[in-house]
Amino acid sequence: MEEKVFVAGHRGMVGSAILRLLRSQGRNVITVDRSILDLRRQTEVEFWLRANQPTAIIFAAAKVGGILANSTYPADFIYDNLTIQTNVIHGAHKAGVDRLVFLGSSCIYPKFAPQPIQESALLTGPLEPTNEWYAIAKISGIMTCQAYRRQHGRRYISVMPCNLYGPNDNFNLETSHVLPALMRKFHEARTGGAREVVVWGTGSPLREFLHVDDLARGVVFCLDNYDEYEHINCGAGEDQSIKEIAELMASVVGYKGRLVFDTSKPDGTPRKIMDSSRLRALGWRPSISLEDGLRATYEWYLENICKSESAA
Repeated sequence: MEEKVFVAGHRGMVGSAILRLLRSQGRNVITVDRSILDLRRQTEVEFWLRANQPTAIIFAAAKVGGILANSTYPADFIYDNLTIQTNVIHGAHKAGVDRLVFLGSSCIYPKFAPQPIQESALLTGPLEPTNEWYAIAKISGIMTCQAYRRQHGRRYISVMPCNLYGPNDNFNLETSHVLPALMRKFHEARTGGAREVVVWGTGSPLREFLHVDDLARGVVFCLDNYDEYEHINCGAGEDQSIKEIAELMASVVGYKGRLVFDTSKPDGTPRKIMDSSRLRALGWRPSISLEDGLRATYEWYLENICKSESAA
């Protein structure tokens, strides 16, 4: 049977990167716009999958956001994510799709998991409270894939990325993650002549960031080379403090003012870096440094976000 890969969530940061990579490899890819197919509607999902018969699915569709968004909209995060992932996984099985890659998140791991975090740390301790609703949904997705593998023999796998950034990220200060939020803050401070930029927290937490194009290569690599029951980590392999990242972002954007850390705001998990040695042992490696990735992302931001907002 000819390969036909369905990328769910192809307009998002992760999905669009996977789509670019698959098309650059000359592979047969199908997508569908949310205006045509609402993944929260089970009957619609099952009908569409039966009608289009993909041979594999890469599930990159999700409702995502930073600490503020997770804290403000917990019901939306758990309902939307549980619903769309369950519909697609179950629908894939009913349509006879034997291969599926589920994209999770490093937030599935306990807040105080030993570092670097191995896959075996899952469900060994309490989650980070600021995004536990999203984390619970993603943990359920991993276990749903495992259940269909165990009961029905489906070759469904799960890949856990670390914090991501890159083209098509969300730069809305109300709902974005730390890197795009910092990029927008510093850009607006530079263009507006602000003397200082306020960063949430103490600046001490350590975070690992992977460019979305490196993740795309990891996901497609797993589609082709990984077929195990246990989920697998995909991370950059090194971390920096939020303070270091903020200083690097200021340099990339060209902001010369002062950085102020608002210690009344939550830090989240003290440190989060994943052990991606299992994936590296199979042959995958990240190739984009944080500084190079941020500079490329800022160029994309200027070309796509700033220009569109100016035009509006």
